[in-house]
Amino acid sequence: MDKKKLNIQIQEASFSLLNHGVIAFPTETVMGLGVVYNDEEAYNRLNLIKHRPDNHPYTMMLSGPDQIEKYANIDSRSAKIIKEFMPGSITLLLPVKDNVPEWVTHNTGVIGMRVPSNKEALLLLKQIKIPLLVPSANRSSEKPALSSDEVKAIFGNELDYIITGKSTSSVPSTIVDLTKSEIKIIRQGPITMEQIKAVINDDK
Repeated sequence: MDKKKLNIQIQEASFSLLNHGVIAFPTETVMGLGVVYNDEEAYNRLNLIKHRPDNHPYTMMLSGPDQIEKYANIDSRSAKIIKEFMPGSITLLLPVKDNVPEWVTHNTGVIGMRVPSNKEALLLLKQIKIPLLVPSANRSSEKPALSSDEVKAIFGNELDYIITGKSTSSVPSTIVDLTKSEIKIIRQGPITMEQIKAVINDDK
């Protein structure tokens, strides 16, 4: 897609999001669905569209590593991981600050934070200037879509906007739980525990 067409799609998708829309867009892992993080109306629609029980928080996607501390509490471990691996295929479970509504975390006070490296996703997040809640683009318990064409085949006209493109990998991000003293990988992705521990134990 040429730059002009992409910019038009980014602007149209942003307008949709700011008007309670549910959209789809490429990431470097799989295609994602997105709503503005504190838009409860759009969040409820997202659950219906995905056929997903309202019992598990969605990942919060941000435009840059520097944005994470606005919404989550970070310690020295998470700071090192953020510096080394973000933007990239990693999601960090972190305790949130008071500006994240309780319904977003299901009253757990914890959410996954991710900064994508994909061009379309970053342009969208920088344009809208608000974090998004982003699950994979699929019905609950089914395989994620890897392209905008697959998204259309799954969801038809249920979404408000779809940014054209393809994901660059079929592997979801590594999810790391940093809420306790012992680090735990919740879902294995491209980044391994060995890589994470090496960064944390590096005194540089």
